Amino acid sequence: MSNAHNFNAKTINGEDAALADYAGKALLVVNVASECGLTPQYTGLEELHRKYGEQGLAILGFPCNQFGAQEPGSEAQILEFCQTKYDVSFPLYAKIDVNGADRHPLYAHLAGADDISWNFEKFLIDKEGNTLARFEPKTTPDDPDLVAAIEKALA
Repeated sequence: MSNAHNFNAKTINGEDAALADYAGKALLVVNVASECGLTPQYTGLEELHRKYGEQGLAILGFPCNQFGAQEPGSEAQILEFCQTKYDVSFPLYAKIDVNGADRHPLYAHLAGADDISWNFEKFLIDKEGNTLARFEPKTTPDDPDLVAAIEKALA
C-alpha cells in the first residue's frame, strides 16, 4: 500500500469508508481523545475544517483509548461529546489502536516503525495520499508551521 488512499476505516457510525474517497483533498489525520488535556484542540481542528474545508482540506479524527485510557466511551458517546461540546462537523471514525499489535493499518503506514507518542498527533497528507509532515501532539491546530504546511498542501 503506497499511500493513505489505499486504506479503509470504519466511520464512527460503523460504516465502511475508503480513504480513496478523499483523493484530490489534503488530509489532516489526528488520533483524538475526549478526556485528555489536549482535548480542547477539537476547537482548533473544527476551525481548520471550517476555514479550509471548501478549499480541499479534510480533517479525519480517529478516537484512540491507548494513552491514559482517555477515550473510554463508546462511539455513540464520543460522537455526542464531540458534537455537543465542540460542535465537531469533520469526519470521525471508529475507535482504533494506533500502536501495538492491533495497530490500524493506516497508522502502521503513517508512523512506520515509530510509535504514536500521545493523543492529538497529526499527519498531513497531500492530495495524492502521500504523507507530507508529522506534527507532535502539543502542536496546536493554529500553530503557524501547521497552518503554513496546510496552505502549501492546498496550493
